[in-house]
Amino acid sequence: MRRAARLLALCILGSIIVLVITALLTARSGNSALYPPPAGATVRTIFIINHGYHTGVALPRDALANMAVVRGHAALIAVTTRFDRFPWIEVGWGDEGFYREVPTVASLSFGLALRALFPPGNPSVLHVVGVSAEPVVVFTHSDVLRIDVSEAGFERMIGMLDATFARGADGRIADDLGRGIYGPSLFYRAVGAFNLFNVCNHWVANLLDAAGVPTTPVLATLPPGLLLDLRWRSGVVPMQR
Repeated sequence: MRRAARLLALCILGSIIVLVITALLTARSGNSALYPPPAGATVRTIFIINHGYHTGVALPRDALANMAVVRGHAALIAVTTRFDRFPWIEVGWGDEGFYREVPTVASLSFGLALRALFPPGNPSVLHVVGVSAEPVVVFTHSDVLRIDVSEAGFERMIGMLDATFARGADGRIADDLGRGIYGPSLFYRAVGAFNLFNVCNHWVANLLDAAGVPTTPVLATLPPGLLLDLRWRSGVVPMQR
């Protein structure tokens, strides 16, 4: 009995050591030229929303629309026009079947999780939500983190976001796939396959990385890890209400 317990403890310790080493080896240092924004520079405020099993990013619609027009981001021009009545737009990325069938943590099942995480080539979608007020006011049951990024970092982030929308043969954004899972929202076909090594939180971490924010993909696999990493290396914590 004691030997089995000792073996289990060693396995757990070994797993923790492997996790820490992998996290350190894959940690991305960010871009100090982009983040944090230098004193006196123009900043763009974004919010990371932790919904419990996935995260999304909320962006100011006007700034998003203006940048889309300047840079010719056709998908974001279409989306910001569609949601032009809202001051904020929240976007999340994930497995199509999982996203549509698991609107809340209570809807999550072991079978759905296995199907989403392990088979290769799972089609993905973007979930776009019109947000009527500052996210910390609207998402009262979620952790909300405020991050101020530089104008240049915001531009790079927006470019990556636009590229995630799937296009038709004519190069235009594909038609929406119907109503989303909460609020005034729609699903759109997305680029990229969802799997264990490319989940919704990795997508958010990639957007932050584009803006120069330090991220660690291994930790970002789960929302608590992404939030821990943001707190640890960037000093970003959930907002107080």
